[in-house]
Amino acid sequence: MHKAWLIVPLTLILGGCLETLNSVSTAEDPTSARLAEIERRLASLERVVRNQSAVQMSQQLDALERRVDALQGTTEELQFDAGTTSERQRDLYADLDERIQALTDRLRDSPTTAAPADVPLVTTGSDRDNYQAAFQLLRDQQYDAAAAALERFLTIYPDSELAANAQYWLAETYYVTQKYDQALAAFSQVINGYPDSNKVSDALLKTGFSFYELKRWDDARAALAQVRSGFPESTAARLAAQRLERMAAEGV
Repeated sequence: MHKAWLIVPLTLILGGCLETLNSVSTAEDPTSARLAEIERRLASLERVVRNQSAVQMSQQLDALERRVDALQGTTEELQFDAGTTSERQRDLYADLDERIQALTDRLRDSPTTAAPADVPLVTTGSDRDNYQAAFQLLRDQQYDAAAAALERFLTIYPDSELAANAQYWLAETYYVTQKYDQALAAFSQVINGYPDSNKVSDALLKTGFSFYELKRWDDARAALAQVRSGFPESTAARLAAQRLERMAAEGV
């Protein structure tokens, strides 16, 4: 009976010791501590990643907003241009300018072909009809016929909104056929007679080119410099700069 009485307290004591040992072992287990530390660091890294993703998304959103603003500005500019001038017409003029410039060198080495005598000149229809007919002759390289048609156009429709362009292309017919003195006079009429025309910069450029062909170097430089200063952002200014560089290389 005394032994049974002793067994019960001993069991209780041993049970309490085991619980204490288990508690101490768990608290002091280096593996558990290491895992807990790793979990804390992982949680911290996850917060950093989430924050970085948010920053990146914010940066991308800002970039997209800037692109939208830029596109909107470009759209507004195009809408404004569409309301003030014809993009197709500008492209057509630029293309023709390049073609005429390329033909100039070829014409220096070959005689000019006269226009057929039977090429008709339009005398009926609107001013635009007459202008388009003359312009087509120019595109077809019928320079004498084009010059005659443009001169007639300017006589019949001096107040047309196309008069400045007609005067410019008339000057071009003289330029490509190497009639540089006549070209200078015709380009001068564009510059002085239609100062608000968008062909003034081109007329001034071709004035410089005509002086160059006549070997009037100082006059050529002055005209080309005027293009650069007066129309600094234009294609004509870029071409003027190229010709000035060429003249410097040639020592003229």
